[in-house]
Amino acid sequence: MFKNETGQTAARPMDLALEEARAAAARGEVPVGAVLLGPDGKVLAGAGNRTLELRDPTAHAEVLAIRQAAAALGSERLTGCDLYVTLEPCAMCAGAISFARLRRLYYGAEDVKGGAVDHGPRFFTQATCHHRPEVYGGIGEREAAALLKEFFADKRD
Repeated sequence: MFKNETGQTAARPMDLALEEARAAAARGEVPVGAVLLGPDGKVLAGAGNRTLELRDPTAHAEVLAIRQAAAALGSERLTGCDLYVTLEPCAMCAGAISFARLRRLYYGAEDVKGGAVDHGPRFFTQATCHHRPEVYGGIGEREAAALLKEFFADKRD
C-alpha cells in the first residue's frame, strides 16, 4: 500500500494505473494508464490515454501524468519520482521519462511492436539518452495485457 495525495493509504500503484486504463477503455481510448508517485510515495498524478478525446497524438497516459506531476511539484524535473504504466512506453514517452529525470519506471505488458524500453530502439540504452531510470517490467502484466487484448478484440468485432 502507498499513500495518496492526502496521506491516506491507497491501493498499489499498478492497481491505480490499471483503473486509469479501464477508464480510458470506457472512453474508447486504447487502455493504457499511468500513475506517478512522488519521492515520498504519495500519488502525484494519474492519467489514461486521451489521444482521441483531446485530438492530441501526444496525449499518452505517461505524458499526461508527467505533465500533472510537474505542475503539482512546480518543476520540470521529477527527480526521485516513480512512474507506473500498464504498457511498455513508446519512444516518445521514453523520451519524456528521461527528460523528466524519473527515478524508476515500472510497466505492465510488453509492447513488442511499439515499445521502446525493452523492445525496438531500447531508448534508455542509447548513448544519446541523458538520464536512465531504473526499469522494472512485467508488473501487473497479465491484467494489463488482458485489457489490451479485450479492447482490440472488441474493435475487430
